[in-house]
Amino acid sequence: MRTVIVGAGILGLTLAYDLARQGAEIEVLDARESGLGASAVNAGWVVPSEAAPVPGPGLILKSMKWMTRKDSPLYIRPSADPSHVRFMLGMWRRCNARDFRSGFQAHLALCESTNDILDDYSRDGLTYESHAQGLLMAFRDADNLHHHCADLDLQRSYGLDPQILEGDSIQQAEPVMRSGLAGGIFFPHERHLDSASLTASLRKRIVKLGGVITEHAQVDRVERVGETIVAVRSGERRFTADSFAIAAGAWTGRVTDLFGVPLPIRPGKGYSIDLSPAPIQMSTAVNLSDAKVAMTPYDGRLRLSGTMEFAGLDEDVNRARVAAILRSPAAYVQGWVTPASAPQAKAGMRPMTPDGMPIIGRLPGTTNAYVSSGHGMLGVTLGPGTSRALADLMLGHGYPPRLLPFAPNRFVRRVKAMPALTPAS
Repeated sequence: MRTVIVGAGILGLTLAYDLARQGAEIEVLDARESGLGASAVNAGWVVPSEAAPVPGPGLILKSMKWMTRKDSPLYIRPSADPSHVRFMLGMWRRCNARDFRSGFQAHLALCESTNDILDDYSRDGLTYESHAQGLLMAFRDADNLHHHCADLDLQRSYGLDPQILEGDSIQQAEPVMRSGLAGGIFFPHERHLDSASLTASLRKRIVKLGGVITEHAQVDRVERVGETIVAVRSGERRFTADSFAIAAGAWTGRVTDLFGVPLPIRPGKGYSIDLSPAPIQMSTAVNLSDAKVAMTPYDGRLRLSGTMEFAGLDEDVNRARVAAILRSPAAYVQGWVTPASAPQAKAGMRPMTPDGMPIIGRLPGTTNAYVSSGHGMLGVTLGPGTSRALADLMLGHGYPPRLLPFAPNRFVRRVKAMPALTPAS
């Protein structure tokens, strides 16, 4: 079986790897170079404990409050565009406890095997920076801490063993934390990794398995005969296959529109700043929960990540929000000095969906095209499990039950009528 995958980020490369290991002939296309965008600048967290959907109880009130601040963790650019309005209304409808819990449980089932899959990657020869020192959620606000502590039953049911640390006992998990905080929640089984080194290793292994990575190939046309996709095109180049998969991140909706299925995936911009050498020594990944900032320690450097901007499909950097990220650790970490100057922040476009859950499965209206996108801020956490399950589906090994909540048809009322595009067109 020959498969063409559109998108060479975490989701596209892990899918290509799983298919290639099972004997499929693979070609991965990307509009620019492989492993860029959100796949390169994310926090690198493998954190089932944090795998909750973005829409949740209280988000509407918080978003209204944050909208008045230029440096807030969340920004929604006002727009009268109908697709933007539908997206935001769909998200706000999901801001309730029932949908939040069901989505969280679906995510936990999808990533339950993530650590095992990562171990399998290592056994197969993939090399990348990885750390297994757990995750600490740190809180300044006692009410926020108690709210999270009262809602840990799902994490416990999946064996994530949350440990509640009141007050200064938070320093047991990470000694650099400041005294006087409300406390924290420590999850001992979580990991963090350098996703740039992971994508580079995946790329090498795919090529070694016989796969092809074709960069600077933006898909602009699709050939189909009835419901069967025959080829995709990039300019004058034509790529044929038995099956196709779209894993184009925040650009996925534009690509699936060419297939007749315009999925509601919108960009949620986030930023990361690498401080090298690391200004403080820490080993645990830390979520500054009230500030919505992630601290990720790597070998010789510290990455700060944060913000969510629903503002457009661009990678421009908002300096006010970057400055807020750099200031945030001062309220949580002993001896933190906000850098007077810092390396240029990098932006990544996270693929967001109205219900905060990925879209995974066969594209409606086609017999041989699939999608894997919409993972939001959880691409590294959910990606390995997503790709392993989707590879099984594409290879005819049955429909994995854990993919059922993520079926594309939950967003598709009707498929656009698409004219047949043949090689002679």
